[in-house]
Amino acid sequence: MRIPAHSVCTAIRDDIVAGVHERGSRLTEELLARRYGVSRVPVREALRTLEAEGFVVTRRHAGACVAEPTEQEAADLLEMRLLLEPLGAARAAQRRTEAHLKVLRGLVRLGQERARRGYGDDLRSLGGWFHETLAQACGSAALTSTLTQLRHKIAWMYAVEPLPAPAETWAEHGAIVDAVARGDGERARQVTAVHTERSLALHRLRIPGQNRGAVARPGVVRTSQHAVNTSGLRN
Repeated sequence: MRIPAHSVCTAIRDDIVAGVHERGSRLTEELLARRYGVSRVPVREALRTLEAEGFVVTRRHAGACVAEPTEQEAADLLEMRLLLEPLGAARAAQRRTEAHLKVLRGLVRLGQERARRGYGDDLRSLGGWFHETLAQACGSAALTSTLTQLRHKIAWMYAVEPLPAPAETWAEHGAIVDAVARGDGERARQVTAVHTERSLALHRLRIPGQNRGAVARPGVVRTSQHAVNTSGLRN
């Protein structure tokens, strides 16, 4: 395939998240340039960016390779999301624009309609769009970038079970937007914290080196030191 040079980083990242480039595999500039239909220069720049984001590592005698995060690092990502998403919502309540509100309200209406009609296939992408817009509304480029990277990495390391109560999830999205629209930062923080806890309970750690559908047993994310129990998190 051929893509614009400025989109090479996004394309490689998306393929890493999707498992096209497996963890630990080499990322050769020449092969990547051929795959994406660009010169080696944008590929080299993309690999540097992806290394800074933690998706790529440079190894002696091997060059650029897809990173192999530990289970502890994966567990840390969920904890970071639990801390940062409520912060982002609180900032959005103070800094959002009318354009942000228009998109957020539209997504909530669409999500609630799809949930009522049982169109589950649409809900995950709509939910991702909702959280991306909420992150953009926080008015901080650094926080938006961090939240976006967190979502990419979590999608890479975790499988997510279908929503057991999609109507309830979209009601929570609506409550977040209501708080943001009122400029109530504390309420936005509280509602988002509960919502994030509930969503994290659906995440199951992927087993490296196995089929993308293979996940660790429900409820526990294993680490080298201890197990982080996620079964108490509500969804």
